[in-house]
Amino acid sequence: MRLKLLTLALTLAAVSLPSHGEDLMDAYRQARANDPVLAQADAQRLGTHEGINQARSALLPQISAGAKLSQASSGGSFNAGLEGDGRGHTRDRSISATLTQSVFNLSQIANLRAAHSSASAQDELYAAAEQNLYVRVATAYFNVLTAEDQLSYAQANEDAYKQQYEQADQRFKVGLSAITDVYQAKSYYEGAKAQTLGAQNTLDDAREALTQITGKPVGTLKKLRDELPLKAPVPADPTAWVQKALQNNPNVLSQQDNVAAADHSINAARAGHLPTLSASLSRGKDTTWLEHGSAAGIAGNGRYGTTVGLTLTVPIFSGGYTQSVVRQSIDQRDSAQDSLESQRRQVRRATLNYYRSVLAGISQVQSGKAAVESGEKALDATRAGFQVGTQTMTDVLLAIQTLTSAESTYSQNRHQFILDKLLLEQAAGTADLKDLEKINALLQ
Repeated sequence: MRLKLLTLALTLAAVSLPSHGEDLMDAYRQARANDPVLAQADAQRLGTHEGINQARSALLPQISAGAKLSQASSGGSFNAGLEGDGRGHTRDRSISATLTQSVFNLSQIANLRAAHSSASAQDELYAAAEQNLYVRVATAYFNVLTAEDQLSYAQANEDAYKQQYEQADQRFKVGLSAITDVYQAKSYYEGAKAQTLGAQNTLDDAREALTQITGKPVGTLKKLRDELPLKAPVPADPTAWVQKALQNNPNVLSQQDNVAAADHSINAARAGHLPTLSASLSRGKDTTWLEHGSAAGIAGNGRYGTTVGLTLTVPIFSGGYTQSVVRQSIDQRDSAQDSLESQRRQVRRATLNYYRSVLAGISQVQSGKAAVESGEKALDATRAGFQVGTQTMTDVLLAIQTLTSAESTYSQNRHQFILDKLLLEQAAGTADLKDLEKINALLQ
Protein backbone atom coordinates (compact mmCIF):
# COMPACT_ATOMS: atom_id res chain seq x y z
CA MET A 1 0.00 0.00 0.00
CA ARG A 2 1.41 3.34 -1.01
CA LEU A 3 1.72 5.55 2.02
CA LYS A 4 -0.44 8.67 2.13
CA LEU A 5 1.57 11.84 1.65
CA LEU A 6 1.05 15.30 2.97
CA THR A 7 -0.32 17.13 -0.03
CA LEU A 8 -1.52 16.63 -3.56
CA ALA A 9 1.83 17.86 -4.89
CA LEU A 10 3.70 15.19 -2.98
CA THR A 11 1.17 12.58 -4.03
CA LEU A 12 1.76 13.38 -7.68
CA ALA A 13 5.54 13.32 -7.19
CA ALA A 14 5.42 9.91 -5.53
CA VAL A 15 3.25 8.18 -8.13
CA SER A 16 4.93 5.25 -9.94
CA LEU A 17 6.91 6.41 -12.93
CA PRO A 18 5.98 5.40 -16.50
CA SER A 19 7.17 2.02 -17.72
CA HIS A 20 9.45 3.62 -20.31
CA GLY A 21 11.61 5.28 -17.63
CA GLU A 22 15.26 4.35 -17.29
CA ASP A 23 16.05 1.51 -14.93
CA LEU A 24 19.19 0.30 -13.20
CA MET A 25 20.24 -2.01 -16.01
CA ASP A 26 20.02 0.83 -18.52
CA ALA A 27 22.35 2.86 -16.32
CA TYR A 28 24.72 -0.08 -15.95
CA ARG A 29 24.93 -0.73 -19.70
CA GLN A 30 25.74 2.94 -20.29
CA ALA A 31 28.37 2.87 -17.54
CA ARG A 32 29.91 -0.32 -18.89
CA ALA A 33 30.43 1.35 -22.25
CA ASN A 34 31.51 4.79 -21.02
CA ASP A 35 32.94 4.64 -17.49
CA PRO A 36 36.58 5.88 -17.59
CA VAL A 37 37.45 4.24 -14.26
CA LEU A 38 36.73 0.74 -15.61
CA ALA A 39 38.45 1.59 -18.89
CA GLN A 40 41.55 2.68 -16.98
CA ALA A 41 41.59 -0.60 -15.04
CA ASP A 42 41.34 -2.54 -18.30
CA ALA A 43 44.22 -0.59 -19.85
CA GLN A 44 46.37 -1.22 -16.77
CA ARG A 45 45.53 -4.92 -16.96
CA LEU A 46 46.52 -5.15 -20.62
CA GLY A 47 49.70 -3.18 -20.01
CA THR A 48 50.74 -5.45 -17.14
CA HIS A 49 50.20 -8.54 -19.30
CA GLU A 50 52.77 -7.16 -21.73
CA GLY A 51 55.31 -7.67 -18.97
CA ILE A 52 54.93 -11.44 -19.54
CA ASN A 53 55.91 -11.07 -23.19
CA GLN A 54 58.85 -8.88 -22.26
CA ALA A 55 60.11 -11.29 -19.60
CA ARG A 56 59.65 -14.29 -21.91
CA SER A 57 61.56 -12.57 -24.72
CA ALA A 58 64.77 -12.81 -22.70
CA LEU A 59 64.46 -16.62 -22.82
CA LEU A 60 63.82 -16.78 -26.57
CA PRO A 61 66.39 -16.64 -29.43
CA GLN A 62 67.94 -13.26 -30.15
CA ILE A 63 68.98 -12.47 -33.73
CA SER A 64 71.11 -9.53 -34.74
CA ALA A 65 72.99 -8.44 -37.84
CA GLY A 66 75.81 -5.99 -38.33
CA ALA A 67 78.10 -4.41 -40.88
CA LYS A 68 81.44 -2.66 -40.34
CA LEU A 69 83.65 -0.54 -42.56
CA SER A 70 87.01 0.73 -41.27
CA GLN A 71 90.07 2.45 -42.74
CA ALA A 72 93.67 2.52 -41.56
CA SER A 73 96.63 4.52 -42.96
CA SER A 74 99.58 2.58 -44.32
CA GLY A 75 102.62 4.86 -43.83
CA GLY A 76 102.49 8.64 -44.43
CA SER A 77 99.40 10.70 -44.40
CA PHE A 78 96.10 10.15 -46.10
CA ASN A 79 96.69 13.10 -48.51
CA ALA A 80 100.10 11.74 -49.46
CA GLY A 81 98.46 8.53 -50.52
CA LEU A 82 96.16 10.48 -52.81
CA GLU A 83 99.17 12.09 -54.50
CA GLY A 84 100.57 8.67 -55.41
CA ASP A 85 103.85 8.72 -53.42
CA GLY A 86 103.81 5.00 -52.75
CA ARG A 87 101.85 5.23 -49.58
CA GLY A 88 98.17 4.36 -49.09
CA HIS A 89 95.62 3.06 -46.68
CA THR A 90 93.78 -0.14 -46.12
CA ARG A 91 90.07 -0.65 -45.78
CA ASP A 92 88.30 -3.45 -44.00
CA ARG A 93 84.67 -4.46 -44.46
CA SER A 94 82.85 -7.10 -42.48
CA ILE A 95 79.25 -8.31 -42.36
CA SER A 96 77.79 -10.79 -39.91
CA ALA A 97 74.61 -12.24 -38.44
CA THR A 98 74.42 -13.70 -34.94
CA LEU A 99 71.92 -15.95 -33.21
CA THR A 100 72.10 -16.25 -29.42
CA GLN A 101 70.04 -18.39 -27.10
CA SER A 102 69.95 -18.36 -23.33
CA VAL A 103 70.65 -21.88 -22.04
CA PHE A 104 70.78 -21.37 -18.29
CA ASN A 105 69.70 -18.18 -16.56
CA LEU A 106 67.67 -18.61 -13.38
CA SER A 107 67.21 -14.86 -13.01
CA GLN A 108 65.34 -14.61 -16.32
CA ILE A 109 63.16 -17.60 -15.40
CA ALA A 110 62.29 -16.03 -12.04
CA ASN A 111 61.49 -12.72 -13.75
CA LEU A 112 59.05 -14.53 -16.05
CA ARG A 113 57.31 -16.11 -13.05
CA ALA A 114 57.14 -12.72 -11.36
CA ALA A 115 55.57 -11.23 -14.49
CA HIS A 116 52.90 -13.94 -14.50
CA SER A 117 52.09 -13.24 -10.84
CA SER A 118 51.92 -9.48 -11.49
CA ALA A 119 49.55 -10.07 -14.40
CA SER A 120 47.34 -12.27 -12.21
CA ALA A 121 47.28 -9.52 -9.58
CA GLN A 122 46.13 -7.01 -12.18
CA ASP A 123 43.45 -9.42 -13.41
CA GLU A 124 42.07 -9.53 -9.87
CA LEU A 125 42.14 -5.74 -9.65
CA TYR A 126 40.16 -5.57 -12.87
CA ALA A 127 37.63 -8.01 -11.40
CA ALA A 128 37.44 -5.74 -8.35
CA ALA A 129 36.86 -2.75 -10.65
CA GLU A 130 34.00 -4.60 -12.34
CA GLN A 131 32.36 -5.36 -9.01
CA ASN A 132 32.96 -1.81 -7.89
CA LEU A 133 31.18 -0.60 -11.02
CA TYR A 134 28.06 -2.51 -9.94
CA VAL A 135 28.19 -0.75 -6.60
CA ARG A 136 28.99 2.69 -7.99
CA VAL A 137 26.16 2.57 -10.51
CA ALA A 138 23.63 1.28 -7.96
CA THR A 139 24.76 3.83 -5.37
CA ALA A 140 24.54 6.73 -7.80
CA TYR A 141 21.15 5.50 -9.06
CA PHE A 142 19.64 5.22 -5.58
CA ASN A 143 21.20 8.50 -4.53
CA VAL A 144 19.14 10.10 -7.29
CA LEU A 145 16.00 8.33 -6.09
CA THR A 146 16.70 9.38 -2.50
CA ALA A 147 17.31 12.97 -3.57
CA GLU A 148 14.08 12.97 -5.58
CA ASP A 149 12.18 11.76 -2.53
CA GLN A 150 13.81 14.36 -0.32
CA LEU A 151 12.84 17.09 -2.75
CA SER A 152 9.26 15.81 -2.86
CA TYR A 153 9.09 15.75 0.93
CA ALA A 154 10.62 19.22 1.14
CA GLN A 155 8.11 20.58 -1.35
CA ALA A 156 5.25 18.90 0.49
CA ASN A 157 6.61 20.26 3.76
CA GLU A 158 6.75 23.74 2.26
CA ASP A 159 3.20 23.46 0.93
CA ALA A 160 1.89 22.23 4.28
CA TYR A 161 3.61 25.05 6.18
CA LYS A 162 2.31 27.54 3.62
CA GLN A 163 -1.19 26.24 4.16
CA GLN A 164 -0.82 26.55 7.92
CA TYR A 165 0.61 30.06 7.56
CA GLU A 166 -2.26 31.18 5.36
CA GLN A 167 -4.78 29.61 7.73
CA ALA A 168 -3.16 31.26 10.76
CA ASP A 169 -3.14 34.62 9.01
CA GLN A 170 -6.80 34.28 8.09
CA ARG A 171 -7.77 33.24 11.62
CA PHE A 172 -5.85 36.20 13.02
CA LYS A 173 -7.66 38.60 10.71
CA VAL A 174 -11.04 37.40 11.96
CA GLY A 175 -9.88 37.42 15.56
CA LEU A 176 -9.75 33.65 16.12
CA SER A 177 -6.02 33.43 16.92
CA ALA A 178 -3.09 35.52 18.14
CA ILE A 179 -0.44 37.16 15.97
CA THR A 180 2.06 34.76 17.56
CA ASP A 181 0.58 31.88 15.57
CA VAL A 182 1.08 33.83 12.35
CA TYR A 183 4.71 34.62 13.10
CA GLN A 184 5.42 31.05 14.12
CA ALA A 185 3.78 29.55 11.03
CA LYS A 186 5.62 32.00 8.77
CA SER A 187 8.93 31.10 10.41
CA TYR A 188 8.39 27.41 9.66
CA TYR A 189 7.25 28.24 6.12
CA GLU A 190 10.31 30.34 5.30
CA GLY A 191 12.61 27.64 6.70
CA ALA A 192 10.84 25.04 4.56
CA LYS A 193 11.44 27.10 1.42
CA ALA A 194 15.17 27.15 2.16
CA GLN A 195 15.13 23.37 2.65
CA THR A 196 13.44 22.93 -0.71
CA LEU A 197 16.18 24.89 -2.44
CA GLY A 198 18.82 22.78 -0.72
CA ALA A 199 17.03 19.57 -1.71
CA GLN A 200 16.91 20.73 -5.34
CA ASN A 201 20.66 21.35 -5.33
CA THR A 202 21.28 17.93 -3.82
CA LEU A 203 19.17 16.30 -6.53
CA ASP A 204 20.98 18.17 -9.29
CA ASP A 205 24.33 17.02 -7.94
CA ALA A 206 23.12 13.41 -7.55
CA ARG A 207 22.04 13.37 -11.19
CA GLU A 208 25.43 14.74 -12.24
CA ALA A 209 27.14 12.01 -10.20
CA LEU A 210 25.25 9.35 -12.16
CA THR A 211 26.05 11.12 -15.43
CA GLN A 212 29.72 11.11 -14.45
CA ILE A 213 29.65 7.29 -14.44
CA THR A 214 27.37 6.64 -17.41
CA GLY A 215 28.52 9.47 -19.64
CA LYS A 216 24.87 10.10 -20.55
CA PRO A 217 22.27 12.62 -19.31
CA VAL A 218 19.97 11.17 -16.66
CA GLY A 219 16.34 10.81 -17.66
CA THR A 220 13.35 9.72 -15.62
CA LEU A 221 14.36 6.88 -13.31
CA LYS A 222 12.17 4.05 -12.11
CA LYS A 223 11.59 3.86 -8.36
CA LEU A 224 11.54 1.05 -5.83
CA ARG A 225 8.20 -0.65 -5.47
CA ASP A 226 6.38 -0.30 -2.15
CA GLU A 227 6.84 -3.82 -0.80
CA LEU A 228 10.43 -5.07 -0.56
CA PRO A 229 11.63 -8.60 0.28
CA LEU A 230 13.19 -8.04 3.70
CA LYS A 231 15.32 -11.17 3.85
CA ALA A 232 18.36 -11.78 6.05
CA PRO A 233 21.69 -12.77 4.43
CA VAL A 234 22.15 -16.44 3.56
CA PRO A 235 24.00 -18.11 5.19
CA ALA A 236 22.91 -16.52 8.46
CA ASP A 237 26.43 -16.76 9.88
CA PRO A 238 28.82 -13.78 9.81
CA THR A 239 31.84 -16.07 10.17
CA ALA A 240 30.89 -17.90 6.99
CA TRP A 241 30.65 -14.59 5.14
CA VAL A 242 34.11 -13.58 6.38
CA GLN A 243 35.61 -16.88 5.25
CA LYS A 244 33.98 -16.48 1.85
CA ALA A 245 35.35 -12.94 1.57
CA LEU A 246 38.91 -13.96 2.44
CA GLN A 247 38.75 -16.66 -0.20
CA ASN A 248 37.04 -14.71 -2.99
CA ASN A 249 37.54 -10.98 -2.52
CA PRO A 250 39.56 -9.88 -5.59
CA ASN A 251 41.50 -7.25 -3.65
CA VAL A 252 42.75 -9.93 -1.26
CA LEU A 253 43.58 -12.26 -4.14
CA SER A 254 45.44 -9.46 -5.91
CA GLN A 255 47.58 -8.82 -2.83
CA GLN A 256 48.34 -12.54 -2.61
CA ASP A 257 49.57 -12.46 -6.21
CA ASN A 258 51.69 -9.41 -5.38
CA VAL A 259 53.36 -11.37 -2.58
CA ALA A 260 54.03 -14.23 -5.00
CA ALA A 261 55.52 -11.79 -7.53
CA ALA A 262 57.74 -10.34 -4.81
CA ASP A 263 58.96 -13.84 -3.88
CA HIS A 264 59.90 -14.51 -7.51
CA SER A 265 61.71 -11.18 -7.62
CA ILE A 266 63.80 -12.28 -4.63
CA ASN A 267 64.74 -15.47 -6.49
CA ALA A 268 65.67 -13.38 -9.54
CA ALA A 269 67.86 -11.13 -7.40
CA ARG A 270 69.61 -14.06 -5.72
CA ALA A 271 70.22 -15.65 -9.10
CA GLY A 272 72.47 -12.69 -9.81
CA HIS A 273 75.14 -14.62 -7.88
CA LEU A 274 74.83 -17.65 -10.17
CA PRO A 275 76.59 -18.42 -13.48
CA THR A 276 74.71 -18.02 -16.75
CA LEU A 277 75.20 -20.02 -19.93
CA SER A 278 74.27 -18.97 -23.46
CA ALA A 279 74.82 -20.44 -26.93
CA SER A 280 75.60 -18.47 -30.05
CA LEU A 281 75.78 -19.05 -33.79
CA SER A 282 77.47 -16.44 -35.97
CA ARG A 283 78.06 -16.29 -39.71
CA GLY A 284 79.94 -13.53 -41.50
CA LYS A 285 82.59 -12.44 -44.00
CA ASP A 286 85.55 -10.07 -43.71
CA THR A 287 87.16 -8.30 -46.73
CA THR A 288 90.36 -6.17 -46.70
CA TRP A 289 91.92 -4.15 -49.52
CA LEU A 290 94.61 -1.50 -50.08
CA GLU A 291 94.02 1.77 -51.94
CA HIS A 292 96.28 4.55 -53.38
CA GLY A 293 99.51 2.68 -52.77
CA SER A 294 101.85 0.71 -54.96
CA ALA A 295 99.80 -2.39 -54.18
CA ALA A 296 96.44 -0.73 -54.77
CA GLY A 297 93.77 -3.08 -55.96
CA ILE A 298 95.21 -6.10 -54.16
CA ALA A 299 92.46 -7.31 -51.87
CA GLY A 300 92.27 -9.93 -49.20
CA ASN A 301 88.79 -11.19 -49.85
CA GLY A 302 87.54 -13.32 -47.02
CA ARG A 303 85.03 -16.09 -47.22
CA TYR A 304 81.87 -16.60 -45.24
CA GLY A 305 82.64 -18.29 -41.98
CA THR A 306 80.48 -19.82 -39.26
CA THR A 307 81.21 -19.71 -35.55
CA VAL A 308 79.39 -21.78 -32.93
CA GLY A 309 80.06 -21.26 -29.26
CA LEU A 310 78.93 -21.47 -25.67
CA THR A 311 79.49 -18.58 -23.28
CA LEU A 312 79.70 -19.16 -19.56
CA THR A 313 79.52 -16.04 -17.42
CA VAL A 314 80.45 -16.28 -13.76
CA PRO A 315 79.71 -13.19 -11.64
CA ILE A 316 82.43 -12.55 -9.09
CA PHE A 317 82.02 -9.05 -7.72
CA SER A 318 79.77 -6.18 -8.76
CA GLY A 319 80.50 -3.64 -6.08
CA GLY A 320 77.79 -4.94 -3.78
CA TYR A 321 75.02 -4.30 -6.31
CA THR A 322 73.62 -7.84 -6.32
CA GLN A 323 73.48 -8.05 -2.50
CA SER A 324 71.70 -4.69 -2.41
CA VAL A 325 69.11 -5.85 -4.95
CA VAL A 326 68.46 -8.96 -2.86
CA ARG A 327 67.91 -6.90 0.28
CA GLN A 328 65.67 -4.48 -1.62
CA SER A 329 63.58 -7.36 -3.01
CA ILE A 330 63.16 -8.84 0.48
CA ASP A 331 61.98 -5.46 1.80
CA GLN A 332 59.49 -5.18 -1.06
CA ARG A 333 58.21 -8.69 -0.32
CA ASP A 334 57.76 -7.76 3.35
CA SER A 335 55.85 -4.65 2.28
CA ALA A 336 53.60 -6.77 0.04
CA GLN A 337 52.89 -9.14 2.93
CA ASP A 338 51.95 -6.21 5.17
CA SER A 339 49.64 -4.88 2.46
CA LEU A 340 48.04 -8.32 2.21
CA GLU A 341 47.41 -8.48 5.95
CA SER A 342 46.01 -4.94 5.93
CA GLN A 343 43.69 -5.84 3.06
CA ARG A 344 42.51 -8.99 4.81
CA ARG A 345 41.64 -7.06 7.96
CA GLN A 346 39.86 -4.36 5.98
CA VAL A 347 37.80 -6.95 4.09
CA ARG A 348 36.93 -8.75 7.32
CA ARG A 349 35.72 -5.52 8.90
CA ALA A 350 33.73 -4.48 5.83
CA THR A 351 32.08 -7.89 5.53
CA LEU A 352 30.96 -7.92 9.15
CA ASN A 353 29.77 -4.32 8.91
CA TYR A 354 27.60 -4.92 5.85
CA TYR A 355 26.27 -8.18 7.29
CA ARG A 356 25.13 -6.33 10.39
CA SER A 357 23.84 -3.44 8.30
CA VAL A 358 21.58 -5.75 6.32
CA LEU A 359 20.15 -7.21 9.53
CA ALA A 360 19.68 -3.74 11.02
CA GLY A 361 18.19 -2.51 7.75
CA ILE A 362 15.33 -4.99 8.00
CA SER A 363 14.26 -3.55 11.33
CA GLN A 364 14.88 0.02 10.18
CA VAL A 365 12.65 -0.35 7.14
CA GLN A 366 9.89 -1.98 9.18
CA SER A 367 10.14 0.65 11.91
CA GLY A 368 10.30 3.46 9.37
CA LYS A 369 7.09 2.34 7.71
CA ALA A 370 5.35 2.16 11.08
CA ALA A 371 6.69 5.61 11.98
CA VAL A 372 5.24 7.12 8.80
CA GLU A 373 1.85 5.52 9.39
CA SER A 374 1.83 6.76 12.99
CA GLY A 375 2.95 10.22 11.89
CA GLU A 376 0.08 10.47 9.40
CA LYS A 377 -2.45 9.53 12.06
CA ALA A 378 -0.87 11.91 14.56
CA LEU A 379 -1.01 14.78 12.09
CA ASP A 380 -4.67 14.12 11.30
CA ALA A 381 -5.51 14.00 15.00
CA THR A 382 -3.50 17.14 15.77
CA ARG A 383 -5.20 19.09 12.99
CA ALA A 384 -8.59 17.96 14.22
CA GLY A 385 -7.65 19.01 17.75
CA PHE A 386 -6.51 22.39 16.49
CA GLN A 387 -9.88 22.97 14.87
CA VAL A 388 -11.69 22.36 18.17
CA GLY A 389 -9.10 24.22 20.24
CA THR A 390 -7.43 21.35 22.07
CA GLN A 391 -4.16 21.64 20.09
CA THR A 392 -2.03 24.68 19.32
CA MET A 393 -0.50 25.86 16.07
CA THR A 394 2.86 24.75 17.41
CA ASP A 395 1.53 21.23 17.84
CA VAL A 396 0.38 21.16 14.21
CA LEU A 397 3.69 22.47 12.89
CA LEU A 398 5.65 19.95 14.92
CA ALA A 399 3.38 17.13 13.71
CA ILE A 400 4.05 18.12 10.10
CA GLN A 401 7.77 18.22 10.80
CA THR A 402 7.68 14.81 12.50
CA LEU A 403 5.84 13.19 9.60
CA THR A 404 8.14 14.67 6.97
CA SER A 405 11.21 13.53 8.93
CA ALA A 406 9.75 10.02 9.23
CA GLU A 407 9.03 9.86 5.49
CA SER A 408 12.54 11.07 4.67
CA THR A 409 14.16 8.51 6.96
CA TYR A 410 11.96 5.73 5.60
CA SER A 411 12.98 6.53 2.02
CA GLN A 412 16.68 6.54 2.92
CA ASN A 413 16.42 3.28 4.86
CA ARG A 414 14.70 1.50 1.97
CA HIS A 415 17.37 2.52 -0.51
CA GLN A 416 20.25 1.84 1.86
CA PHE A 417 18.93 -1.64 2.65
CA ILE A 418 19.15 -2.57 -1.03
CA LEU A 419 22.65 -1.10 -1.30
CA ASP A 420 23.88 -2.85 1.86
CA LYS A 421 22.93 -6.23 0.41
CA LEU A 422 24.95 -5.44 -2.73
CA LEU A 423 27.87 -4.13 -0.65
CA LEU A 424 27.87 -7.36 1.35
CA GLU A 425 28.19 -9.35 -1.87
CA GLN A 426 31.00 -7.07 -3.02
CA ALA A 427 32.89 -7.52 0.26
CA ALA A 428 32.52 -11.28 -0.12
CA GLY A 429 33.87 -11.03 -3.66
CA THR A 430 30.73 -12.53 -5.19
CA ALA A 431 28.92 -9.48 -6.59
CA ASP A 432 27.92 -10.04 -10.21
CA LEU A 433 25.47 -8.90 -12.86
CA LYS A 434 22.74 -11.13 -11.45
CA ASP A 435 22.71 -9.05 -8.28
CA LEU A 436 21.96 -5.92 -10.32
CA GLU A 437 19.25 -7.78 -12.22
CA LYS A 438 17.61 -8.79 -8.92
CA ILE A 439 17.64 -5.18 -7.75
CA ASN A 440 16.32 -4.03 -11.11
CA ALA A 441 13.38 -6.40 -10.71
CA LEU A 442 12.35 -4.40 -7.62
CA LEU A 443 11.90 -1.22 -9.65
CA GLN A 444 8.66 -0.06 -11.18
